[in-house]
Amino acid sequence: MYLEHGYRGTSMQAVADAAGVTKPVVYECFRNRDELLLALLSREEERLFDAVLAALPKMPDFENLQALIESGLEAFLTAATGAPDSWRVVFESSRNSDSPVSQRVRAARETVLGRLRDLVMMYLATFKVEDSERKAPVLAELLASICESCGRMIIVEQQPWTPADLAQYVSRLMTLGVKRA
Repeated sequence: MYLEHGYRGTSMQAVADAAGVTKPVVYECFRNRDELLLALLSREEERLFDAVLAALPKMPDFENLQALIESGLEAFLTAATGAPDSWRVVFESSRNSDSPVSQRVRAARETVLGRLRDLVMMYLATFKVEDSERKAPVLAELLASICESCGRMIIVEQQPWTPADLAQYVSRLMTLGVKRA
C-alpha cells in the first residue's frame, strides 16, 4: 500500500481495508499511521542496513580502485534487487522529508555515509592526498549518491541493466572517464 500511495496516501482506513479488518482493530495494534509505518520499516531496516554494510569492504585494496568500486556497487545492487519493494520504500521516503519514515531512512544513510567517509579517508591517506579531511565528505557523498541513483535506475525505473553490468560500467566511468568507459 505504501508503495502505491506513498506516505500521505497510506491511511489507517486503507490499511484496515487491505488487511480485511476494521479500523479499530488497526488502532488496537498501532496508535497512528507513523507508528504502523515505522513498525513495518523496522522489520526490514536491519536486513537492508546489513546488506549495505556488507557491500562495503572491511580491508579494501586501493591498488585497483575500479575493481573496488565495481565489487561494492555490484554487492549493493544485488542486495537491492533481492528486496525491491523494501528499497522502493527507501527511495520513496526521500521525497517525503518530514515523515518519520524519511527521518529513519536519513539516519541510516548517515551511518552508512560515515562508514564510506572512513573508507575514503583510508584511500586518501594511502595516496597522501592533501586536505583529505575536507575532501573525504564530498567523495563519500558522491559515492553514496551514485549507488542510490543506480539502485533507483534498476528498481524504480526498471532500466535494462543487471547489477553486474551497471556496476562494471559505472566503475569504469568513475575511474577511466566517459571516453574510455
